[in-house]
Amino acid sequence: MAEHIRSLRTIRSFVRRDSRITPAQARALAQLWPRYGIPEGPEPLDWPTVFGRRATVVLEIGFGNGEALAAAAAAHPENDYLGIEVHRPGAGSLLRRLEAQELGNVRVMLADASEVLAQRIADASLTAVHLFFPDPWPKKRHHKRRLVQPEFAALVTRKLVTGGFFHLATDWLPYAEHMVAVLSRTEGLVDASGTALIQKLVAERLSTRFEQRGRRLGHEVRDLVYLRKA
Repeated sequence: MAEHIRSLRTIRSFVRRDSRITPAQARALAQLWPRYGIPEGPEPLDWPTVFGRRATVVLEIGFGNGEALAAAAAAHPENDYLGIEVHRPGAGSLLRRLEAQELGNVRVMLADASEVLAQRIADASLTAVHLFFPDPWPKKRHHKRRLVQPEFAALVTRKLVTGGFFHLATDWLPYAEHMVAVLSRTEGLVDASGTALIQKLVAERLSTRFEQRGRRLGHEVRDLVYLRKA
């Protein structure tokens, strides 16, 4: 396990940018973190303890300012949601949304999602994993920084229950092609393209500001859904 964790840490898929945090975001982090935040630590996460009930759990990696995550949590109160982000301004924005909408089925972590998955989330404990508009790292020399790599895909697959799904979206076609190449070779995953499930998920997914910006630039948005098979 130690070697596995070190390998996940070798190349980061993100760069921290905390300098532009607003006073409102900073206040939300200070005041609301005890209510919604999960502190760093080595302890495995026990969902009934974390959320105070037993329910299906959905993980969103890199939730940005939290608009899609909050919308999903409001639309599906029967689910519990864990959002992982590395940027404090986005976490502050999400905390403000959770308080304003009185959403109690969301918890937040400021951490590296790969490390959380490897160290703190039990295998076969997630119903879904969302990865919407991750940094495409378009320059060839930066492709190694892309989050979707074979090791990461295998890690996500282990954390999904049988029948659970990995839902990804990107507006960068070369990254979409890279995702397909990786996920189609990941043992335990099957492409759900053309199914009623992907149509439902795409219809429900909130169009974020990242997606809207991409569309304004003429980028084609691709949604990919892969199921965890038995």
